[in-house]
Amino acid sequence: MSSPDVQGADHDVLSVSIVVYRSDPAQLSRTLSSLRDALSAQRRPSCSLYLIDNGGLPDVRETLDSLKNNGVKCTILSGQGNIGYGRGHNLAIEHISSRYHLVLNPDIDLAQDALDVALDTLETYPEIGLLTPRVDDYSGHMQYLCRRYPTVVDLLVRGFAPSRIRRIFAERLARYEMRDRIDEHEMLWDPPIASGCFMLFRTSKLRRIKGFDPRYFLYFEDYDLSLRMHDVARIAYVPTVRVRHYGGGAARKGFAHIRMFAASAFRFYNRFGWRWS
Repeated sequence: MSSPDVQGADHDVLSVSIVVYRSDPAQLSRTLSSLRDALSAQRRPSCSLYLIDNGGLPDVRETLDSLKNNGVKCTILSGQGNIGYGRGHNLAIEHISSRYHLVLNPDIDLAQDALDVALDTLETYPEIGLLTPRVDDYSGHMQYLCRRYPTVVDLLVRGFAPSRIRRIFAERLARYEMRDRIDEHEMLWDPPIASGCFMLFRTSKLRRIKGFDPRYFLYFEDYDLSLRMHDVARIAYVPTVRVRHYGGGAARKGFAHIRMFAASAFRFYNRFGWRWS
């Protein structure tokens, strides 16, 4: 029997999963179009896309048709209701037989060469189990989404404090966001935590840690998975892989998101250890 890390005749080089819950139709269409263009630009032919419909999947048939016309096998997983971010991706992970798997947010635009550069990097460095890219915001400014292990104070100030308070803690937050280590040019090995907006895995390593912990409904599932990935493989920040992120924080999304954020933070700290300040 072949190893799951070795591509077989019936295996895709790449699989992609996107969890959708009431996503903005125009943005989701842009994400899928940028994925299509990045797949067209890369040299490895086979790919499967899984759209997990947690509710309110907009009509993106035209964009899916363009992906299919480019040889992408597209599957919509629906009927499960809103089961959360991690469990949604796990539904796709159960189906995949790929060498590499990309967990992608529906508010990410990929640079045209992003996948080609990323897959080249994974093939060059077999010790990488998880690759995280350079992420820019909608204005083109670099976001610092790799993290050191968070204290409770870090999370509260960064997520919920007004700007005048954040300025007081600027040096502390810069350290949490690894601004002393992350830049636009140099690859960085083993950042403690990678962002869930774009996580490119070696599938064998993702299966080894059994995907996302389904006990997180939303928030901190990427923190949890990153820390567990360090047990089986290395994580690499690769700034030559570039994407653009249009997402926002929990505090800007209302009380329900603040409540989910708090519940997930409590679960995370109970598992990995509380650090207050």
